[in-house]
Amino acid sequence: MEIDGRDFLKTPSVKTVRFGGSVAETLEKHKHGDSSDYELLKHQLVDPEIKDAQIINWLQEFRSSVTHLTKDHEQLIYTILRLPWLGRSQAVVDEYLAFLGNLVSAQTVYLCACLNMVVSHFTPKRVTICEGGVDISDSDDEDENLPRNFDHCHQALQLIIRYVPSTSRFLMPILQENFPFIQKSSRTLECYVHNLLRITVYVPSIRRDLLELIIGKLLKLDVNASRTHIEEAEENRVQTQKAEEQTEECLFDMDEDVSADEPTRTTVMAHPVAERLDTLMAVLMAYIKDVCYVDGSFHAERTKELYRDLLTVFDKLILPTHASCHVQYTLFYLCSFKPALAEAFLDHLWKILQNPSLPAVLRQAAAGYLGSFLARAKFIPLSTVRACLDLLSSWIHQYIYSQDSCGKQVCCDVSLHGPFYTSCQAVFYTIIFRHRALLEANMKKGLEYLQSLNLEQVVMCQLNPLRVCLPSITNMFAAITRKYQVVFCYTIIERNNRCVLPVVRSSAGGDCVTTNTNPLDSFFPFDPYLLKRSGQLIEPLYQVWDDLSDTEPFPTKRGQQGSKEDEDDFLCGETPQAEGIVGLTPNSYDSNFHSPSSLGSPPNTLQRPF
Repeated sequence: MEIDGRDFLKTPSVKTVRFGGSVAETLEKHKHGDSSDYELLKHQLVDPEIKDAQIINWLQEFRSSVTHLTKDHEQLIYTILRLPWLGRSQAVVDEYLAFLGNLVSAQTVYLCACLNMVVSHFTPKRVTICEGGVDISDSDDEDENLPRNFDHCHQALQLIIRYVPSTSRFLMPILQENFPFIQKSSRTLECYVHNLLRITVYVPSIRRDLLELIIGKLLKLDVNASRTHIEEAEENRVQTQKAEEQTEECLFDMDEDVSADEPTRTTVMAHPVAERLDTLMAVLMAYIKDVCYVDGSFHAERTKELYRDLLTVFDKLILPTHASCHVQYTLFYLCSFKPALAEAFLDHLWKILQNPSLPAVLRQAAAGYLGSFLARAKFIPLSTVRACLDLLSSWIHQYIYSQDSCGKQVCCDVSLHGPFYTSCQAVFYTIIFRHRALLEANMKKGLEYLQSLNLEQVVMCQLNPLRVCLPSITNMFAAITRKYQVVFCYTIIERNNRCVLPVVRSSAGGDCVTTNTNPLDSFFPFDPYLLKRSGQLIEPLYQVWDDLSDTEPFPTKRGQQGSKEDEDDFLCGETPQAEGIVGLTPNSYDSNFHSPSSLGSPPNTLQRPF
């Protein structure tokens, strides 16, 4: 038997019946102690099979009685806020939004409850299938109406803000509390971050706080997915795929003239934490692009405002975080839009580096960012590179002069001269990556410029930066400067290796004299970007390491062991970890050591023409 095209026996009846009196009558009875209809009302509201017509009917009555819904009816309000209004007809959504507007304007005590309800819908619901008391599935509900539901959530937030202008003060803590745990699925995190960024469009006053919240969570993911672990996971997947292909070849006879197709390059990261980070970085970079470009045209004012917000977050979170691999590329990407942005970022780093009132660890981090940014950013013009090298070298020479003129013994103390050593390393690192660009246009002028930096005095000073900088950087810098006869470093390097010069580290327990191949705990923030999807935006902007086949570095044990294949970075993973520490006696180092004057660049008359 069918009624209106429905099978009467198999289709449940449409609920149009309600029990109890009107909402106004029920509230009045409850006020006088009769709670039977009141409890019945709450029971009907939580019915999982409640229909659209019923919801609309209830909401209309609640709107007319909203002035009576005081704090005494808190449980009833919470029940109403749990009504399944999303994913229903537009009439239900409109009526529910109208109810929210009336409620927060008449009873502001429920503002936070309403905000919590809206924010709770910023992520897809979880679906759990339980059989025999055991959960056998727990996955994201890929509802095709999800974008529409998110639209309605933002309509609700905008409506609440319209009625309660001070909403932003209460919204930020709620957004922070509801942020999904970083171990949640990529889809859950992606939806939540997307909705947070969407809020910044109509609540710009909390954009900086939201960016700080998002980037703080990204940093937690970043430091839990180290470069080494990501590379190992990718390598293991490649090995697994090769093993599977070999197994298939053994199982099936293939015609010789039929070649197997190359495996498609997947964009999914093998490392689960890196996969979540990649997803969120792609969302954040897309947001940056959308803010800065309106209908394909660059918007200067909006870009400046976003740059200021990101720079504030950079100073507060990113700069003090050691060994993050990817989050800092948000500023790298933003600075690629206009040269003025890159110059402003470099100027900001320079001010941090030369500010003696800031902690040394921040100044050293700024020097690391400065050198890495100059070396890796393709979009930085050569004139800017020269200007930064001039500033750095001038500051280094002034520092050397101040130490030589103080009348005290100068020793290789990283804790005391950390900013100096990181500045020297930044100069060496930049020259390694940029020397070809500096020389190829005009060899004569390029050599004159490099000689004007007076690198000879830097490498020969008592502070001995070649001993403290990373060996890979020291050796490559020495090879390049020897090739172009700018400065000769090998005698100093040999003497450093023979003496095994100690590094003095001060601590609460006294001075500790040690040696360490990475005494600066060097960190190059713009080392190769490993995330695949978001990396597609970085790749065209990034200067990869171009192997110098015509330059032979100074032979070391590491070099004699051979180099890894397909290495982008000549550092070969040297920076993240500190090698084993060997203690030495303090008297094994002469603090009055001066590099012999014969180690400098030869006279111009002895230099070969190019």
